[in-house]
Amino acid sequence: MSVFQPATLALILLAALGYSGATIGMKMGSSAVTVLAIVVVAAGFVLAAVSEVIILRSADLGIVYISIIGVETLIVLTYAWSIGEGLNLRQLGGAGLVLAGLAVVSH
Repeated sequence: MSVFQPATLALILLAALGYSGATIGMKMGSSAVTVLAIVVVAAGFVLAAVSEVIILRSADLGIVYISIIGVETLIVLTYAWSIGEGLNLRQLGGAGLVLAGLAVVSH
């Protein structure tokens, strides 16, 4: 299965959403650990793990890993911006490098 098939892209998105959800749950728990934060972290990791295992049955680890990180980067940076956390030039540059790496390995 190619990484660019719709089913694989959907699973990459689900894995990225899972990892992002776990990160958001950790942010929720950073001020006070709550049951909700723990549930969000756990659900995110379960979604990410199941999605990634299914993807890896038919696609190469390298491109899958970079693809998930690229999508996750966009989701987490968008979330950070939406809650008012400023992004400095260094963070934006790092995100740009992740996305550039995705472009390089996908061709």
